[in-house]
Amino acid sequence: MRQQTRIDRLVGEHAQALSARLQAHRAQLFPPDAKRQLRKFTSGEVAELLGVKDAYLRKLHLEGRGPEPETRAGGRRYYTPADIQALRDMLEKGAKSPGTYLPGRRDGDHLQVITVINFKGGSGKTTTAAHLAQKLALDGYRVLAIDLDPQASLSALHGVQPEFDLADGGTLYDAIRYDDPVSLRDIVQQTYFTNLDLIPGNLELMEFEHETPRAIVERSGKFFFTRIGDALAEVEQDYDIVVIDCPPQLGFLTMSALSAATAILVTVHPQMLDVMSMCQFLLMTSNLLEVVAEAGGDMDYDWMRYVVTRYEPGDGPQNQMVSFMRSMFGEYVLNHPVLKSTAISDAGITKQTLYEVERSAFTRATYERAMESLNAVNGEIEGLIQAAWGRKEAG
Repeated sequence: MRQQTRIDRLVGEHAQALSARLQAHRAQLFPPDAKRQLRKFTSGEVAELLGVKDAYLRKLHLEGRGPEPETRAGGRRYYTPADIQALRDMLEKGAKSPGTYLPGRRDGDHLQVITVINFKGGSGKTTTAAHLAQKLALDGYRVLAIDLDPQASLSALHGVQPEFDLADGGTLYDAIRYDDPVSLRDIVQQTYFTNLDLIPGNLELMEFEHETPRAIVERSGKFFFTRIGDALAEVEQDYDIVVIDCPPQLGFLTMSALSAATAILVTVHPQMLDVMSMCQFLLMTSNLLEVVAEAGGDMDYDWMRYVVTRYEPGDGPQNQMVSFMRSMFGEYVLNHPVLKSTAISDAGITKQTLYEVERSAFTRATYERAMESLNAVNGEIEGLIQAAWGRKEAG
């Protein structure tokens, strides 16, 4: 007679074995005493980020103005992320129009809260959120990234391994729970990226999903959907932009994030099954948010866009699906898609984004194609942010 296996024990054994292997992998990549650091950027990359010519950076260096770059073989100059920020601060003082080098909020500008959502895993949601948050930070914005997904992939990309680093809490749940919440400031972590802070996630976030029905029944305190917005109000003056990576389901966490949002980014993988899944997701979202709106939730947004992810231009059915989406939703689909790229997926193996890895790790064409795609998407989103602040027309 075939022996049956208790599934709880089997899954538990697999989880423990996998956790131990991942910890060993992490220790190999980043020894416990090693502080994760962002690479230095070439003068060409810095010039592109600042919107100036490389020759101008060289002139500043020769005149002894601004930070001292590291000079390597062949006279190539390299700048740290802190150096880039120092250059922004210096150049902004002499800029003809304000915001040229420091493009963040000014008096009267509201905090931009961008919620990145999708119902189906594998849509590139976390990758999109991570690259957006990092590029905005490199562009001089003060950014807070929030990992609301209990699977915590965004946290892992920024060097946080939830089961080891967050044993005593430290997620957004601590600030939005119904009993004895803590200050949001107490859980914000600085990352190795200048201008980018993180609130990591882990399985503890599921507690909010379990506790909210009880709170609704007891009618205790404020509505669940205001809790993330209320927590963000504490740190509102510290940031220009908040990027929230939501879990791939429509629970209380996602609805609270949508209520706190000023903008929504929906990631879509252009295949029929994914688009059908998105259709169900949109129907459910609409019904649930209508209930939240009727209960007093704020449903006014600056913008909403669909971003096509993991796009393969040579794939006929994908092209048909993108055309279908554009005919349906028009300007609500971003003009630029995120290309499927080995450069992006290979970088993820070492828990890094494309902005972190060295260009030399890939063939030049592969790297540049992927980087051009990401920068185009993030540039469009930056245009929408600026337009929401009343500065530029959204492209």
